[in-house]
Amino acid sequence: MKSDAEYKELSIREFTKAAEVYDSGHAGIYEMCRDDYPPILDELKKDDFQNLLDVGCGTGPMAELLASEFPDRRYTGLDLTPRMIEVATAKGIEGARFVVGDAEELPFGDASFDAVICANSFHHYPNPQAFFDGVARVLRPGGKLVPRDYTAPSTILWLMNHTEMPLANLVGHGDVRAYTLGEVRAFCTASGLVPATLEARKKFRLHLVARKPTGSEGERLQFGDI
Repeated sequence: MKSDAEYKELSIREFTKAAEVYDSGHAGIYEMCRDDYPPILDELKKDDFQNLLDVGCGTGPMAELLASEFPDRRYTGLDLTPRMIEVATAKGIEGARFVVGDAEELPFGDASFDAVICANSFHHYPNPQAFFDGVARVLRPGGKLVPRDYTAPSTILWLMNHTEMPLANLVGHGDVRAYTLGEVRAFCTASGLVPATLEARKKFRLHLVARKPTGSEGERLQFGDI
């Protein structure tokens, strides 16, 4: 088993190369990520939000989509790979900024965001609980997390985690692990987030909507503080 640092270095190397083709029609396996964008958008249309954080934002395709749908909102994209952030920033998306950072150590102030999304990135995180804990901290009360990633029936999931992902590591990918719905529910519970929707959908996709319980609203920040 690789160390956390080794997994993250693999991801940086993988996505440094991927950044050059990520937005093209020749992105290979990364093109499947686009299937997650419409369901995330559908969830975001259900509630008002002003400040959104996209964790594992890549070259900013979700920020582009969201800025076209909601041009009056604010978007922050976070990615571990500097080259991804360079490509995203160069797009000049109105109302968006992009930051190099670790999903397990979110570099933002408490209660900075109304919504957090994460598209096909979570299976790269060596410490998933740290991600959920960080999201719970940076969400405002009543805010929601909407991640999409892999899941599958137990037998298939075992094969993914013990065969497919280790083989992917050998060829330079930073995949770590996919999770059952029960494991994801436990991550939510431990962080204080409450799952509103937790489903296994077509094409082995996990769909979660989790909310931070409403308490003292506090002061909503105009833009998430680094």
